[in-house]
Amino acid sequence: MVTDDRSGVATPANSSVSSGLRVRVDQAACTGDGLCVTRAPSVFEHDIDGLAYVKTDSGELLTQPGARVVVPLPLLDAVIDAADECPGDCIYVERPDGTLEAGPGS
Repeated sequence: MVTDDRSGVATPANSSVSSGLRVRVDQAACTGDGLCVTRAPSVFEHDIDGLAYVKTDSGELLTQPGARVVVPLPLLDAVIDAADECPGDCIYVERPDGTLEAGPGS
């Protein structure tokens, strides 16, 4: 018998399950506007230079050029919105194979 409630089918058991996508910020293009920090503060943060960087799930700010973090599934929409709306066009959301999901050139 089929029930009408299928919520368990599409809902991950662990809300921190990865989407498989990774995100990075190109600081050379970053304007420091802060839209990304506002949209997904647990993924993006400004450093003392006023530019945005990505953070690990434990909150460690990654300041190395090209640093990437995995996008947590619950934050996927916010991170993609940040990439699409970024005034500096400096946020890249990439699939595991390296192709762009969102950001400049996607």
